[in-house]
Parts: sequence; C-alpha cells; structure tokens
Amino acid sequence: MKGVGLIAGFFVAGLALATLDGPVPAGEKDDGWVKLFNGKDLTGWRVFLDPNKKADPEKVFTVHNGEIVCEGTPFGYLITEKEFENYVLKVKWRWGQKIHGKIRNSGVFVHVVGKDKIWPKAVEAQLMADHAGDFWLVGDFKLTVDPKRQDGKITRHFFRMKDHVEKEIGEWNQYEITCKGDTIRLVINGQLVNEGTNAEITRGKILLQSEGAEIYFKDVVLKHLK
Repeated sequence: MKGVGLIAGFFVAGLALATLDGPVPAGEKDDGWVKLFNGKDLTGWRVFLDPNKKADPEKVFTVHNGEIVCEGTPFGYLITEKEFENYVLKVKWRWGQKIHGKIRNSGVFVHVVGKDKIWPKAVEAQLMADHAGDFWLVGDFKLTVDPKRQDGKITRHFFRMKDHVEKEIGEWNQYEITCKGDTIRLVINGQLVNEGTNAEITRGKILLQSEGAEIYFKDVVLKHLK
C-alpha cells in the first residue's frame, strides 16, 4: 500500500507540473491552436532585410518579454520557414514610440511566394496606423475585392470597410485573418474590416513587416481549417 501511495504522489506531482503556465514551443498545439511564435526566440522564422542597406538582422527583430520587437528600419521582414493554407491566423500588435519617417507603417502578409525581395508576391493585411485592415495586393497578386473600395490612385490598394477599429497608439490590437480556400477575411478587434475572394494562390508563407516604425507583436497563433 505504501508503494501505491508513493506512485499516486508522483502522479499528482506530475499533473501539477504539467499544468504550470508557460509558453508552448513554436509548432506545438494548444486547444487546436499552433503557436508560431514561442515567446522565447524566433524559432520557425527567419529575417530578410533590404540587401542595399547595412543592418544587423539580430538588432532589427528581437524578442523581449515574450514579444517580437521590430525596430522598423531598414525595410524587411520576419517570415515563416513553413507554408500554410486553410487557416485562421491571430496576431496581436501595438506601436512603439520610434518612427523613422512620417507614418507608422507595417503589415502582415499571407500567401507569400517567390524569392525574397522588397516586397514578395502576397496579400498584405495592412497595419498602417489609421489604415489597418486595408488590402494591398503585392507583386500583382490577383484577389477579387469590392471595386467600390478600390483606391482611385493605386489600383492594387483596397480600403477597409469601416474606420475607427484600432486602439490608441501603444495599446494592443488583434488581427484575425482567415484564409479558407480562395477567400481571405480580415477582422480587427472583433470587427470585420475586409474580405476578398478568388485568390489566385491559396498557400504560402506568412510574414511580419519592418517598414519604418517600431512595432511589437505577440500571441502569433494559427489554427488549421478542414
């Protein structure tokens, strides 16, 4: 009986250790969600920066307090090593204080294909301050979006459905990007802001942009759709 009690004690202790809070390593699942960012380092990602600029990739994208810190200059991106299709992607972001220009600008790219360059073919879910939720079709990417929201000056730019969906500078926002079949839907802080159909490519990598302003990312998670 003493031996049984000892085994039971080890079992309870094991359960207690298993339930301790802690970051799940990138690639591991939690309730169906896969953590693309493990909160510790950039495992599963790689950095590409404008080759015409001299910069240390390890200083442009860093990890601090469980967050990805993007310094914002030079232009470039953090990109996943793997490709994805049919998924819901959630990303939280907030702006820092540094601006290397006139505007706070960045973006989340989905269905990224082709060689590294500024900028690769993809659909950009815009993050520019006061314009988050716009679509930019990069590299002549084909996506059907309501023509009423097409920029009259730049045809590959489509405005979001509604304004005033972002929080104050410095506060956390959440993107929910659903890529299902050839449809892409953008939701910011619980509000649908954009949708496109007939995407010419439905599989690719995911990237986070460095485009002129300090920005922080966290809770980058993905759930596969059947």
